[in-house]
Amino acid sequence: MNAPTCPQETETSATKASPDGVTIYYDGSCPLCTAEIDYYKRADTEQKLYLIDVSSERFEGDEQLSRAEAMARFHIRMSDGRQVSGARAFVEVWRALPSWRWLARLSRIPGVVQIQEMAYRGFLHLRPLVVRSYTRFTRKAQRSNAR
Repeated sequence: MNAPTCPQETETSATKASPDGVTIYYDGSCPLCTAEIDYYKRADTEQKLYLIDVSSERFEGDEQLSRAEAMARFHIRMSDGRQVSGARAFVEVWRALPSWRWLARLSRIPGVVQIQEMAYRGFLHLRPLVVRSYTRFTRKAQRSNAR
């Protein structure tokens, strides 16, 4: 039995927040980001995630989030309209996913989110290298499987 998929992806407006969940703004042109989003889709058994591909030509942005900002850093919008980015955004996504709520609870420990944010900022500097390595790895794996 397959897990339910996320509600339909919306690409035309950044202003529409999920009525009872988390709206995720992700870079659909990034293979690593797309793999992560695919994982979230499978883990989203309660259908709390709404996805917006900010790399799409149809993504318009709004007064809270421009395309450049959305492409540079992970952002989410809460159901109440608040926007969160970086480590705090990941914590909110984990809180929405039943199999990851334990990690969101660990983030309540004082200082943990700050450490996660430092690690995320470090990752952002390495992201181009990580994406290139990931792309090479997946291509090799696909060629091996095709044989």
